[in-house]
Amino acid sequence: MSDLFASLYTSKRISPGQAAALIPSGSKVAMGLGVSQPPALLEALAQRAGAGEVSDISLYYMLATAIAGETVLRYELRDRIRPVSLFHSGVERALDAIGLRENVPLVEVIPVAFSQVPRMLTEHIGVDTLLVTVSPMDEDGNFSFGTNTDYALAVSRSARRVILEVNPHMPRVQGNCVIHVSQVTALVEHAAPLLALPEATPGAEDLAIAKIIAGLVEDGACLQMGIGALPDAVCSALRGHRHLGIHTELMTPGMAELMRLGVVDNSRKQRHAGRSVFTFAMGDAPLYDFIDGNPLLEAHPVDYVNDPAVIARNHRMVSVNATLQVDLEGACNSEFMNGRQFSAAGGQLDFVRGAYASSGGRSIIACHSTAARGTVSRIVPALSGPVTTPRNDTHIIVTEYGWVDLKGKSVSERARALIGIAHPDFRDALAHPQ
Repeated sequence: MSDLFASLYTSKRISPGQAAALIPSGSKVAMGLGVSQPPALLEALAQRAGAGEVSDISLYYMLATAIAGETVLRYELRDRIRPVSLFHSGVERALDAIGLRENVPLVEVIPVAFSQVPRMLTEHIGVDTLLVTVSPMDEDGNFSFGTNTDYALAVSRSARRVILEVNPHMPRVQGNCVIHVSQVTALVEHAAPLLALPEATPGAEDLAIAKIIAGLVEDGACLQMGIGALPDAVCSALRGHRHLGIHTELMTPGMAELMRLGVVDNSRKQRHAGRSVFTFAMGDAPLYDFIDGNPLLEAHPVDYVNDPAVIARNHRMVSVNATLQVDLEGACNSEFMNGRQFSAAGGQLDFVRGAYASSGGRSIIACHSTAARGTVSRIVPALSGPVTTPRNDTHIIVTEYGWVDLKGKSVSERARALIGIAHPDFRDALAHPQ
C-alpha cells in the first residue's frame, strides 16, 4: 500500500459519532441494502436523532434488516427520520401495522423497478449521503462493496457525503464494485459478523414446484433465482444438470453450491463467459467466504445486471421468481398482501423481460396454489394489489399442480390453463364465478 493511500485513509478515519455528525438536518440519505447496512453508523445516527441533534432526515433504502430496525427505523424516531422504502421486509411490515392502528403512515413507498433505482436515487431524488459497509482497503486504495454493489456504486459517485463502515468480514469481490479512498468523505472501522439468514426449509409444495422447474431448465442454461425456500429447492433439484451459468441480481447459498459442485461452470454464456454475475448477495457465512476473492464471480451495479438488454445477451436465460397472486389473464401481483405493501416489484419484471428476450429463454413465475393454510387460492379472477408483471409479459406459470405456457394463448385459453394448475378445491369456483 502506498504511503499516499495510507495517509488518506488515516486522515478520513473517525469515530461513528463524528461520522454521524457530518449529516445535517434535511439530508437525503441512502442506506445500503440488506447485508451492507452499517451497524455502527446507523446506531450513531439513531443516537443523534434520539437526542434531537438532527431531524428531517429522509432515508432511502431497500430490504431493511434488524440492524436498521433496531436503530434508524425505530418507531420513536418517526418524526426525525422518514423511512422511504423501495422494497419492504418484516421491519416495514411491522411499522405499517402500527401505522394502521394509529391511522398514520410510518413508511413511505416508492414504486420502482430495481434496475431503475440508481438513476432514481441520483437523478430524480438527488441523494446527498451514502451510508454503507465495505471491505478493508486494498493496496491500490480501493474498497470493495462486497455483497452489495446494487445502487451503492452509483450513489457513491454522485453523493456529497460518502461515509463508509469498514468491516474485515465484508468479502472482497471482483467486477465493477469498488470505490477509491480519494472519493470517500469519512470512514469508520467496525468489525462485526455479517447478517446471516436462517436456512429456509422447503415444504412439500416447494419440492413439487422445484421438480417441475428443474424439468424446464436445459443443460447450458443461464440462471436467475430469487430468495427463499423455493429457489433453494430449485437449486437442489438442478444438481444433475451440466454447464449451467449464472446472471442474477441475487447470489444465494444454493447458487454457490451449484458452483462448488461444478453444475455451474458458466462455459456456455455469451456475456461474462466463465464468470457468475450478481449485484447483491445474501445468505450465510459460507456464502460470504465463497465469494471473497473468488475469480469465478463478478459483482456489477444493478442498472447493468438487471438491464433486460444485458440479460438477453446470454442464450437460454431462465429466470425464476415468485408471486403472491396470478389472475386468470396471467397478470401477477408479487408485492401486495391483505391490502398492504408486502415486498415490492424488485427486479422481477427486469428479468421476466430479459429472459424472454434471450434466445431460447424462459421466464418462470412460481407460486403455491393456495395461501392461508389452504383457505385462499393464489390463482384469482382479479388481483387485489398492483400488477407487478403485466399479462403481456407473463410467460410460464408454475404451481405444485403443473405448469402452463401463456404465450400465444387467448384470454379464455389462459383462464382454462391457469384453472388447470389451481388447487382442485378452487377450480370449480374459478371456472364458474358467481
